[in-house]
Amino acid sequence: MTAHGPVCRFCGALLNHVVLDLGEQPLANAFLKETDLARPEPKYPLCVRLCENCLLVQTDTTVPPETIFSEYVYFSSYSQAWLAHAKAYCEAMIARFGLGADSSVIEVASNDGYLLKNFVARGIPCLGIEPAANVAAVARAAGVPTISVFLGEQTAQTIVAAEGAANLVVANNVLAHVPLINDFVAGLRALLAEDGVLTVECPHLARLIAGVQFDTIYHEHFFYFSLAAIERIFAAHGLRLFDVEELPTHGGSLRIFAERADGASTRPLSKALHALRAYERNVGIAQNHYYDGFARRATAAIASVRAFFDAAKRENKTIAGYGAAAKGNTLLNACGATAADLAYVVDSNPHKQGLFLPGTHVPVCAPDRIAETKPDYVLILPWNLKDEIVRQTKQISAWGGRFAVPIPELSVFDA
Repeated sequence: MTAHGPVCRFCGALLNHVVLDLGEQPLANAFLKETDLARPEPKYPLCVRLCENCLLVQTDTTVPPETIFSEYVYFSSYSQAWLAHAKAYCEAMIARFGLGADSSVIEVASNDGYLLKNFVARGIPCLGIEPAANVAAVARAAGVPTISVFLGEQTAQTIVAAEGAANLVVANNVLAHVPLINDFVAGLRALLAEDGVLTVECPHLARLIAGVQFDTIYHEHFFYFSLAAIERIFAAHGLRLFDVEELPTHGGSLRIFAERADGASTRPLSKALHALRAYERNVGIAQNHYYDGFARRATAAIASVRAFFDAAKRENKTIAGYGAAAKGNTLLNACGATAADLAYVVDSNPHKQGLFLPGTHVPVCAPDRIAETKPDYVLILPWNLKDEIVRQTKQISAWGGRFAVPIPELSVFDA
């Protein structure tokens, strides 16, 4: 922030173009204990802007990462779909790049070891870097070597001096979480062996805009990436993209493949990379007008959820939520929900059960609460896991219960 306004975290240009302003919101993963409910709850501005100089979309307020990530309630291993995604990735990387016992893999933001355990099982040396101490401890207990630090260039150099550079560096759904983007990407490069491969997964900005996925905006996500923005940032730090895959995860993500620009070999650019570059050019992702109308569509989606709550109240219908997800907290706070609108939310993660959602103070329960109370509607907050949740909860049809999904617009359907 300067005297003239917020500036881009990558290039330093002024951020004049507002994409969406969601007002003040609590931290999306700052779950509360019952004793916290009577205390003032910290809230922070949540406004997303486009840097017209480098095309990087980002929040304009920085909450210190230590405030968000030092103790964390998100554990990857509680989603079967995500575990399957991680296993398939590991098998694909082993086959594609010939990884074996003489290789090394480093994952940044390795969470509870959900991904690296697949490499451990294959006898491939690996190391997890996970800043949340409580989550890192779970990974170590599961047999995944893990250190608890925040990655930057200096940290990476220290790791390489002790452990050696990696043939494969993995950074899934973390690039958006680091405000010091230049130091972090420099750290990724420093971890990489001369002929190594870096893969990065992150939600695709184009899918966010097209699918009105405004609920994926929260303080943990400092950035919202297009391919064009990633290429520019990586190039500035000596990394060259050579392939990309489009994934269905998180409402539509990219898996970026990169190598050191000064590496021993230069891998050919894939057809998929050329095609996605062309797609972004054609939709005008580098143009201001591409973002026009997103705020209006997000406001309409918020209003539809608010209307759903109000109609249920008039009709004496009960609503329970499924999934105490960060995206759900953005949605619920945006539409002014309280425990009077949503009786409770269930989640399979025991670390969240017994707590309360930030801002709305809706209680979090175990999934069997749904069968006990038989709500009229189950609102699926992590809509990206809709199919998995419907399979797990299809018994609601026995009492006439129905599902609702809030994004891209509210829809209600039978089990």
